Amino acid sequence: MQIVLPGALPDAAIAQALIPHMEEKAPRFTGWLGNARAELIHAAPADTFCTPYECWMLGHHGYRAEAGKPAAAGLAALHARVAGIEADPARPLWLAQLVHVAPAREGAALVPGTELEITPDESVALFESAAEFLEGTGFSAWHFDTQHWRIEPPAGYEPTTPSPFLVSITSVNDWWTQDIAGRPWRRLVNELQMLWFDHPVNQAREARGLRPVNSLWLYGGAAPSALTPDAQMPKEPLRIFRDLLGPALVQDWGSWLQALQHLEQQEFSQFNTMPKLVLTGSDRMAELSPGRQGLLTKLFKGKQDWRRWWSAHN
Repeated sequence: MQIVLPGALPDAAIAQALIPHMEEKAPRFTGWLGNARAELIHAAPADTFCTPYECWMLGHHGYRAEAGKPAAAGLAALHARVAGIEADPARPLWLAQLVHVAPAREGAALVPGTELEITPDESVALFESAAEFLEGTGFSAWHFDTQHWRIEPPAGYEPTTPSPFLVSITSVNDWWTQDIAGRPWRRLVNELQMLWFDHPVNQAREARGLRPVNSLWLYGGAAPSALTPDAQMPKEPLRIFRDLLGPALVQDWGSWLQALQHLEQQEFSQFNTMPKLVLTGSDRMAELSPGRQGLLTKLFKGKQDWRRWWSAHN
C-alpha cells in the first residue's frame, strides 16, 4: 500500500513549529516519520511548471520529460489516462481547460474548471459557440470532456505552459507570456472572453450564483505514449488523501492540524504497519518507506531524524 498526501509537507518556515502539535494529534503518523527512510526530491514549480503533487503523479505513471521541456508537458496525457479517454498515443496531446479568470490584487486570478461545476450541456454550448472564431486562426478544436477541448495548434507552435492548477494558486500574470509566437492563441482567447462575457450559459450560471466560464487555459504537448503503458503500471494499491491540501494552500495551519488528526483517527489507524508514504509541499516532495525498527530506532534516534529533514530548507 502507498499513501499520497498532497499538502502534507509544509514550508520550512512553519514546519518546525508544527512538530509538537503533530506529535500530539497524530502520534501514529509521526511515529511512521520517525521510523522511515526518507528521500527528499526538489520539485520547484519554476522548473517543472506544475505542482510537486502533479510532478509525482507524472513520475508514478512513468513520464520523463523530453530535453528542454518541463514535466508539465505530460499533464494532458495524464489527464486523458486518469479520465479514461482514448487519445492517439503517438500525437502530442494539447488540452484547453475551461476556466474562470478575474482581476485580482496582483494581476489576474484563475479558477480551474475542476472547481466550476460545469455541466455537460454548458460545456457543449460554449464549444459550439466558438466554432466560427476558430476559423482562420490555425487552431483546430474538438470537444474532449466536460472541462476540456482538445487543441491542434499550428505547425511549429509548441508553447511551454503550466498546469491550470498551478496557475490557480499563483497568478495568471506569472505565466501569461507575451511572446510573438503566442500572439494567435492570445488573440483567440481574448475573442472568446468577449464572446462569453454575456453568453446565455454564463448569464444562467451567474443567476445561480456560479462563476462564469470565461476563458481557456492551454497545457500539455507530450504524446500519451510517453507514459508507461497501463499494463505495465505498478499493481501496488494507491490511496490519495487530499484533506491537507486546501488548508496548506491558504496556510491555515489550525485547520491543517485538524485535518491531520482526522486522517490519523479515520484512516491511519487502520494500518498495523507503516505503508509507503508520499508527502508533497509547495516546492518539494518526500518519498518514505519503512525503515529502522526496534533497537535501531532507539540507537539512531529516528524521531530526531525526521525533525531534521521535515523542517530543512532546500
